[in-house]
Amino acid sequence: MLFPVLLSGGVGSRLWPVSREGRPKQFLPLVGKLSMLQETHQRLHALDTAPPIVVCNEAHRFLVAEQMREIALDTTAIILEPAGRNTAPAIALAAISALQADADAMLLVLPADHYIANTDAFSQAVQAALDAANSGRLVTFGVVPDRAETGYGYIKCGAEFSAGISELSEFVEKPDQATAQGYVDAGNYLWNSGMFLFRADRYLEVLAQYQSLMADACKQAMARATHDMDFVRPDSEAFLACPSDSIDYAVMEQTDAGAVVALDCGWSDIGAWSALWEAGDADTEGNVIEGDVLAQDTRNSYIRSETRLVTTTGVDNLVIVETADAVLVADRDNVQNVKALVTALKLQGRDEATLHQRVFRPWGSYESLIVSDRFQVKRIVVNPGEKLSLQKHFHRAEHWIVVAGTAEITRGDDVFILTEDQSTYIPLGTKHRLVNPGHIPLELIEVQSGSYLGEDDIVRFEDVYGR
Repeated sequence: MLFPVLLSGGVGSRLWPVSREGRPKQFLPLVGKLSMLQETHQRLHALDTAPPIVVCNEAHRFLVAEQMREIALDTTAIILEPAGRNTAPAIALAAISALQADADAMLLVLPADHYIANTDAFSQAVQAALDAANSGRLVTFGVVPDRAETGYGYIKCGAEFSAGISELSEFVEKPDQATAQGYVDAGNYLWNSGMFLFRADRYLEVLAQYQSLMADACKQAMARATHDMDFVRPDSEAFLACPSDSIDYAVMEQTDAGAVVALDCGWSDIGAWSALWEAGDADTEGNVIEGDVLAQDTRNSYIRSETRLVTTTGVDNLVIVETADAVLVADRDNVQNVKALVTALKLQGRDEATLHQRVFRPWGSYESLIVSDRFQVKRIVVNPGEKLSLQKHFHRAEHWIVVAGTAEITRGDDVFILTEDQSTYIPLGTKHRLVNPGHIPLELIEVQSGSYLGEDDIVRFEDVYGR
């Protein structure tokens, strides 16, 4: 059986302020109505596959589970990496998991944050690669370049050994402009897509041959893994002993079993805002516009509004991105430096570097509306049937006003129901819990007041999500 492996561990800092560590680009609908993670799986519709294996970090586990539920998709496993160790170990964990389900498992490894315009061409390339992968080849997909791109790594192809499939000669790093043009002119260089196809047992065999410490650490981590709801947690101690390396360096550059399939499908890794401009539908002035935007005398720009009106006049070649708490303005040719902005914000201790104003939790979300020294106002949404932990706070009291739906409130020893336009007060130090027993989202306004309002002022007594 063919198992899609969706690698979902990135943070996408070059797409700040929309992509942040708390909710990075793979969980966002950047091109289309579905998130990039969801789109990655949906483009497999023409292939006969098993439920996917998703590899992500602990902080994003509920985002993954919720987004799979939204598209009514079961998973073979959601594997939670104890720490980031790059792609080679992540794929090893997935290979071990797939072999537990099927001794003949084959892996189709896909980064969860890439864009493909022509899904039929992608499916045809996968079908073309299956025989080579079944025979023991480790197949990678190289994208046919349409320009001399300095933002991608390249793959040098060797001799063709079957129709459309070549020997893998070498991987090369991101080149300068002159070198990139030379690659394109040579005709035997492809962009490195980071997508792979191979038998699970064959990958582990080659990994053990060249990276025995990595293979052993992953094997031990999965042998001692624990299972929690939808999640597989590899043993932390074993996995933290694992070396960190990409599949390119750890495996593909070492083995003589590599192969390359050329892929011409409108691919992009969406590695910067300029890539969204390239992937979008431009107007007659060359502008790609998302949201509430009025653009006059504006050309060749990407303008995105998420919460309010954005207007432009007399500008050219810009990226303008507005969110509830931050605005980015950049030259479209300089957007690779957005990552440096994020680093600078982190050094200043700014929450905007990592967290959105709306923060998602396994039970729903909360959004800060007003923040002051001794009070703040939040909008809280609890999904149907979900519940917050039974908890208390040492430094703040809370006022809750229901604006939509039905709330079941635990306050001390009392349990009662509130409906629209009703409210309650949770004194400082009182055990409390919020539950949505209804069939529609529960929305309420929370007013916190006290000497300290940080999210770490919480003591949990019961929590269905194991936090």
